[in-house]
Amino acid sequence: MDKIIIYIDGACSGNPGPGGWAAILIWRSTEQVLSGGEKYTTNQRMELKAAVEALKRLKQPCKVELYSDSAYLINAFNQGWLEKWQKNGWKTAKKQAVENQDLWKELLTLSCRHDISWHKVKGHSGNAYNERCDKLARQEIERLKEERIAENMEHVVSSFERFGITGIQIGNRIIRRDLNTGKIIEDISRQ
Repeated sequence: MDKIIIYIDGACSGNPGPGGWAAILIWRSTEQVLSGGEKYTTNQRMELKAAVEALKRLKQPCKVELYSDSAYLINAFNQGWLEKWQKNGWKTAKKQAVENQDLWKELLTLSCRHDISWHKVKGHSGNAYNERCDKLARQEIERLKEERIAENMEHVVSSFERFGITGIQIGNRIIRRDLNTGKIIEDISRQ
């Protein structure tokens, strides 16, 4: 059975808000880096998503050492929370529905294929792999924010174009559609 080391992290800007996740899979001396994000999510969902996406990459049963700074994730496995939730019909000890059931169920299915040891690492404490995952997850958040800005600008320009207005000046910036590419561009006015 191959031994794989996995580091994961999730992040969110606002909670909920745009979120990112990242994973680094290490097999022998090879690393595979994964990352992604969602426009509107929570930090806990991103932590779980990172674990799900990392385990999905394993094509055969493996011995896995999984490291995360998420107590939510690690404790669910190491302290028996998942067994209790399942036994209680996916309810917490306070009789509330367990959040993120879709991801927990997918994670349970994936984890059954492997021999996994779940390890808690302290976040932002100098662990190089944890820091890399955190940086990658935050980059995904920034990518999503930039996409949202572009979508908003497209909407604004399209709204003004309906009235025959071809550009919008905001301070020294002019926002308009490039006639050759059809893309929204930003010019700096040199007044």
